[in-house]
Amino acid sequence: MKTKSVYENLSSINIKDKIETKGKMDYLSWANAWQLLKKNYPEATRVVYEDPQTGWNYFTDGRSAWVKVGIKVNDLEHIDYLPIMDFRNNAVPIDRVTATDVNKTIQRSTAKAIAMHGLGLSLWTGEDVPELVTAKKNTTEPKLVELKINDENWVKVMKYVSDNKSLGLSKIVEQLERKYKVTSTIKKSIASAIK
Repeated sequence: MKTKSVYENLSSINIKDKIETKGKMDYLSWANAWQLLKKNYPEATRVVYEDPQTGWNYFTDGRSAWVKVGIKVNDLEHIDYLPIMDFRNNAVPIDRVTATDVNKTIQRSTAKAIAMHGLGLSLWTGEDVPELVTAKKNTTEPKLVELKINDENWVKVMKYVSDNKSLGLSKIVEQLERKYKVTSTIKKSIASAIK
């Protein structure tokens, strides 16, 4: 009998009762991800990489900053790079980065690196959906933008569709509907692009 791979084992774990929601996004907290990983693979380890030049637990290009976190299960390490972002998912300028920002980003990056081994990976589907191009700023609840063929958003969406055809129409539309109003005409155009 074939032994399940780490990915097969972790991706089959039911995380439904561990999912939390912030705004419209579902996520698995780093603590729950770590607990489930260690329950199944007690020897798993985490590495928070430090910049060899500064010794800091984040990296910078002088404008913004990011962290690098690795999760090793058995002999396989998956490394995640995650920018330090504000609550709108915009990069925090380096002169405003705080220790708290770095710590939160390390924990989010931990959850993402664990997901690359299979645990909760489906929660990250659509993370690469193109950002909205809109003049509205500082609203508390993100407003859906109507998607129109041949506008600036359409070009980005079509690239996303092209890069993610394997997800299928319903999953692509589901991800896009987190940011856009998707009409039946738009769905037909997306369906044509997937074929």
